[in-house]
Amino acid sequence: MELFTYYRSTSSYRVRIALALKGLDYQSVAVNLIAAGGGEHRQPHYLKLNPQGRVPALRTDDGDVLTQSPAIIEYLEERYPQPPLLSDNLITRAHERGVASVIGCDIHPLHNVSVLNQLRALGQGEAHVTQWIGHWISSGLATIEQLIGDSGFCFGPQPGLADVYLIPQLYAAERFSVSLAGYPRIARVAQLAAQHPAFINAHPSRQPDTPA
Repeated sequence: MELFTYYRSTSSYRVRIALALKGLDYQSVAVNLIAAGGGEHRQPHYLKLNPQGRVPALRTDDGDVLTQSPAIIEYLEERYPQPPLLSDNLITRAHERGVASVIGCDIHPLHNVSVLNQLRALGQGEAHVTQWIGHWISSGLATIEQLIGDSGFCFGPQPGLADVYLIPQLYAAERFSVSLAGYPRIARVAQLAAQHPAFINAHPSRQPDTPA
């Protein structure tokens, strides 16, 4: 498999964690989003691969190209079911998907670089952009704090789908200087992830395209 990725992309980070948790080998193909000329994701060769011009994209061993991190992660879960990212319990499984959706649908899209650039294009200064980022990340994390469990990872002793989404979102929060104080459950999960090889190896600081 080939994963078209950017070290700082939280969507790519999710997929890297999922691949690592499942113990799957893949080739990392860097797509520089800030390269001169508008970024490699805007170049014809990449748009031919992914017409939306975003990362991640995954080329399977059979040559199929998958886009959008939720679809890629679902494919990995169905194609390589062990170890699972979702609980056997249907209610817990729904809760896991719920947390993933809060992050993937309600938090991350609102601080995506394309959204932030549009705010700037509409005349919003950096102070307002920073306030926007902080509001949506903080309100989303406050919700997640109430949704996850009191021990272990988000929903048990082993990491799963919710953790795959949460840890990259925490990286984004720290990158944008959003305070993580006041979230003890989330802090517990972050501490466990910081000691887990899959999360360590998937971290943006450990990627081949990470700037020196």
